[in-house]
Amino acid sequence: MSKVYVIGTCDTKMEELSYARDLIVKAGVEAVLVDVGTRGTGAGADISAGDIASRHPQGRDAVLGGNDRGAAVGAMARALAIWLAERGDIGAVLGLGGSGNTALVTEAMRALPVGVPKLMVSTVASGNVAPYVGPNDIAMMYSVTDVAGLNAISRKVIGNAAHAAAGMAKWAVPAATSDKPGIGITMFGVTTDCVTQLRRLLDADYETYVFHATGTGGQSMEKLADSGLVDGMIDVTTTEVADMLMGGVFACTEDRFGAVARTRLPYVGSVGAVDMVNFGAKETVPEKYRGRNLYVHNPQVTLMRTTAEENKAIGEWIASRLNQCEGDIRFLLPLGGVSAIDAPGMPFHDPDADAALFAAIRATFRQTDRRRLIEVPHNINDAAFAELLAQQFREIVK
Repeated sequence: MSKVYVIGTCDTKMEELSYARDLIVKAGVEAVLVDVGTRGTGAGADISAGDIASRHPQGRDAVLGGNDRGAAVGAMARALAIWLAERGDIGAVLGLGGSGNTALVTEAMRALPVGVPKLMVSTVASGNVAPYVGPNDIAMMYSVTDVAGLNAISRKVIGNAAHAAAGMAKWAVPAATSDKPGIGITMFGVTTDCVTQLRRLLDADYETYVFHATGTGGQSMEKLADSGLVDGMIDVTTTEVADMLMGGVFACTEDRFGAVARTRLPYVGSVGAVDMVNFGAKETVPEKYRGRNLYVHNPQVTLMRTTAEENKAIGEWIASRLNQCEGDIRFLLPLGGVSAIDAPGMPFHDPDADAALFAAIRATFRQTDRRRLIEVPHNINDAAFAELLAQQFREIVK
């Protein structure tokens, strides 16, 4: 049977960690207690802090040999990620701790594939957990009281977490009955019509997984690609690049398209919704952008039209990243507009800005036998554009 790895700092949390381990064992599941204390003074763990630290690329002393606690926590997280990746028997990972241990353990959890059960009992789980979770299936449980001794409340919370981890390890999720390959597709409100039509064209032969392009959406799709859980990508909506470059709230990371390069999975992409940068309520738009073409999508979301200069930068960035991809790539330019509101008569219709985007991509994109740029005289939401996306994907898969 797979094991539950219970992870924390044994020099300060041994009582709580041992309690969780013992409950897991009583539930009939093997548990392994892992010490990640950066002082290396804990005792009683099944795997010592020194054992974990030794997996750091620069050796044990890179983790336990200094006086900088912040640097040590970061180094221990890296070592733990390497150590966990080497395990072939993980049924679940359970972490316990405060902000420092949460940052350490969840960094290692994020390196594990989607689908491996990950549960973090944390003092910070009732706040903004996005930095800890990212595009991963990490379950955060608020500890209510600090993880500082056992009491009537902490026993219940930690006990529930231990039983949950034991159950996830003991009862594997049945394999999917569908034998259709899975495709990741990115979507935004202003590209919904395109993706809806695309799904209808593909549903008979593929499982389609749609990701909302809100910063973590693109990351989630690429995380699944890295985890081997999708068989290809139709990246209709790359708007997160605009937010990253211009300071919007739905920004991707510098690793956008990284999974396309690493996995060489079949990839069809486009420039959906790069005509806009996303902000919160209108009053939250940065002062330097207040005089721009702004569109209130709803009371919580304000869109800013990108300029020709910004579109040039967006096009160059996207094309330069795609140039690093050696798999089968098809990138489609919708010359009739990149979103529902970038069409004649709509508030973001700006032919000059679009022309700058397309020109930058043409100039930067390096075409090969496997990497091709295709220009289409349609708006991204036109039926003909969706049909061409599906056709191109089927061709590179075949």
